[in-house]
Amino acid sequence: MELQNAYRALQERGFNYQVTDEEGLQELFAKGPVSAYIGFDATADSLHVGHLLPLMALSWLNRLGHRPIALLGGGTSMVGDPSGRKEARKILSLEDIEANAEGIRPQLERFVDLPPRGNGVLRDNSAWLKDLNYVSFMRDIGRHFSVNRMLTAESYRSRLEQGLSFLEFNYMIMQAYDFLVLYREEGALLQMGGQDQWGNIVAGIELIRREAGGSAYGITMPLLIDPRTGEKFGKTAAGAVWLSPARTPVYDFYQFWRNIDDQEAGRLLSLFTFLPQEECRTLATLPGNLINRAKEILAFEVTSVCHGFAEAADAFRASAGAFGAADPDMAVRTSSRITECAPPDAASELPAEVFDLAALEAADMAGLFVMAGLASSKSEARRLIRQGGAYADEERLSPGAEGSPVKGSPWLARGQVTLRAGKKRYKTVKVSG
Repeated sequence: MELQNAYRALQERGFNYQVTDEEGLQELFAKGPVSAYIGFDATADSLHVGHLLPLMALSWLNRLGHRPIALLGGGTSMVGDPSGRKEARKILSLEDIEANAEGIRPQLERFVDLPPRGNGVLRDNSAWLKDLNYVSFMRDIGRHFSVNRMLTAESYRSRLEQGLSFLEFNYMIMQAYDFLVLYREEGALLQMGGQDQWGNIVAGIELIRREAGGSAYGITMPLLIDPRTGEKFGKTAAGAVWLSPARTPVYDFYQFWRNIDDQEAGRLLSLFTFLPQEECRTLATLPGNLINRAKEILAFEVTSVCHGFAEAADAFRASAGAFGAADPDMAVRTSSRITECAPPDAASELPAEVFDLAALEAADMAGLFVMAGLASSKSEARRLIRQGGAYADEERLSPGAEGSPVKGSPWLARGQVTLRAGKKRYKTVKVSG
């Protein structure tokens, strides 16, 4: 794919929600390599599925010969972005922010090829924000901002009723300053972000015009909503789906994508895989139960991008071994490397958690589901059991079993039990030793 087609490629795949100057952007991409940046605040030690859309956008620019800039928000994380929030973010210590940044950095490097492998850039805005002189900054940069105009931004307007702190009110100015710094130091002409970042991006473009006399551009990406729950995409009953396997095991990550709504398969294949766009369209129209093959391919591809081919192959085999393969005869044509995975056999194992005997004997059944990662709390586990959605070795636990002690359970002598939450979430619990 040629450089001048990068804007069109993002548009065709569904990345573009709003653009500041479509004609200008098309001309910009037609001229040659474009330096574009997206920021990621270090509010946790891992990114989650909600960050995956901007990560994929950076990776597409990378693949199409442009210059992606991933910006770690070591400085802006000290303030906290009010966008899309009903209340202020928790104030993090410098030590926490630095630790979080260390966890996020290798995740960003999976999507942005840094030298010598590529021409991508990874910066941290703490380099220019942390030691700013506040009075000088407000005099030199803050003077360009109209309070009246800032209050019209959705990120601020939606928070006024709940209360917007002066600390958070500075966030837009800081993000705009990031764009100015990257414009000057890295030649960044484009900032991309979620649709709730529109006001912040426009503020940066205006600051570049006023302070540097330059032109810059912005693209926002759509906010994805799960049609079944109305929640932001990537949220589950157990919380966010994380990119770190320490927070969300690879098998559970795969299952999240495998279990998306049938109607969403085509859109998500376009946004979250590198498969050809025409193939994504074709997979989305598979008839009957074969749509599950499209969802298998989606889950495999996203897991491969985030965790590697071997982990994706293991997750596919474990899932297919438990529930059956969607296309055992491989009748569906695809360029996905899922076709390289050996079919599952009877020895395929579900993901397992291993605990010592004493820990298991001290737990009740509700606690066991929490230990296995199938419930986020004991109250959620109790509710699951009472509603008939909890199983042990495919035997439904009856209401009232939530407080039953694990000690004395017949499976302890065997050394393992397979738990199920709902229709499709499995975990094997084993006794160590």
